[in-house]
Amino acid sequence: MANFELVMPKLGESIIEATIVRWHKKEGDKVVEDESIADLATDKVDSEIPSPVEGIVTKLFYKEGDVVPVGKVIAIINLGGNEESVPEAPKTTVEPNPEIAENPTANDSQALASSETDFVSERFYSPLVRSIAKQENISFSELENVAGTGKENRLTKQDVLDYIQNRGSKTVAQANLVQPASAHVPVAERPKMQAPAVTSSTGDIIIEMDRMRRLIADHMVMSKQVSPHVTSFIEVDVTNIVRWREKIKDSFAKREGQKITYTPLFVEATAKALREFPNVNASIDEYKIIQRKAINIGMAAALPDGNLIVPVIKNADQKNLIGIVNSVNDLADRARKNKLNPDDIVGGTFTITNFGSFDSLTGVPVINQPQVAILGIGTIKKRPWVLETADGDVIAIRHICMLSLSYDHRLVDGALAGQFIKRIQQILEGFDVNLAV
Repeated sequence: MANFELVMPKLGESIIEATIVRWHKKEGDKVVEDESIADLATDKVDSEIPSPVEGIVTKLFYKEGDVVPVGKVIAIINLGGNEESVPEAPKTTVEPNPEIAENPTANDSQALASSETDFVSERFYSPLVRSIAKQENISFSELENVAGTGKENRLTKQDVLDYIQNRGSKTVAQANLVQPASAHVPVAERPKMQAPAVTSSTGDIIIEMDRMRRLIADHMVMSKQVSPHVTSFIEVDVTNIVRWREKIKDSFAKREGQKITYTPLFVEATAKALREFPNVNASIDEYKIIQRKAINIGMAAALPDGNLIVPVIKNADQKNLIGIVNSVNDLADRARKNKLNPDDIVGGTFTITNFGSFDSLTGVPVINQPQVAILGIGTIKKRPWVLETADGDVIAIRHICMLSLSYDHRLVDGALAGQFIKRIQQILEGFDVNLAV
């Protein structure tokens, strides 16, 4: 029998590396097929890696906390019988700096350029990033000034490739153009804002943020720095929707084996509106507008530990209502159980967040980069409402919901935002109470 090489799997679109958070097995332990052998983390999602085979773990090549490129061998599992020799740990393609080899506490990213070995940095660079930088003759000090979009602002392969693409034209543009003070400044050139110093007092409780909360914090700060946020609000009479749901929810649950909430109805209305307003279903790349063909709607979901995650309903505009209900319930259920796959949370083009879950009237959401808008849904409340009838205006008790739309003012102006959110209102208020599902 042979040794089985367990490799770092590809954990989703654009994922090139992952961190080994925890080993569930140590060398010498037995593992059965499909048993979890390690917990992995990327800048997108946490995941488990099951063993594809049964055997004895004879070698672990990496420690907990190590960042490993996709495709690298991380462990050897002996399948039984005659043991074969265990290969050495995989080596990176970048030649190590001798001075760093003599000082194991030095940051490995100093291997970028031998002429700058005295340059000290706390920033981590993956072997792939360092290899690309070396091939493109990017000095260490130059790389330090490139903004990263990965975990804890870490540089990804795409960050470096984007920098290389813009590198050649940058010098020419600066030499020939005198930019006004209001000109666009690339994110990579913006000075990093320093938070004020904070001191603790006697009796204060200090809690270290977990990894996900740190990612959320960094992502929110980055979004506010990148996009000039503006928010518009509108009130919606959702009485027809409330009455329809009350009428069909029991029979629907009995027939489909699942509940129907209000969320799928808001998703459906939003998907229809996004098809009519492509500049809201878009991203910005410097001065280029990327109108997304797919309408992939993310829905912010609260996790049991208080953190947030945004699973994505792919091609929402192509699903009927039952299809959207299935997607919403499935993603929400797996989010609560921490069973989402990496592909479940990537590719979003627009996001919805539900403030009403906790009875909030409304809120001002932060854009989920690189999108250009996010819709907030407030709680549904009974309120006195003026209705226009053929016999004149009357006051009636109606179910009212407030929507908030935060948008990136670089692309979405007040007029476009107003038209878009007004269209969602029209779709929701025109809901057919006789709709059969």
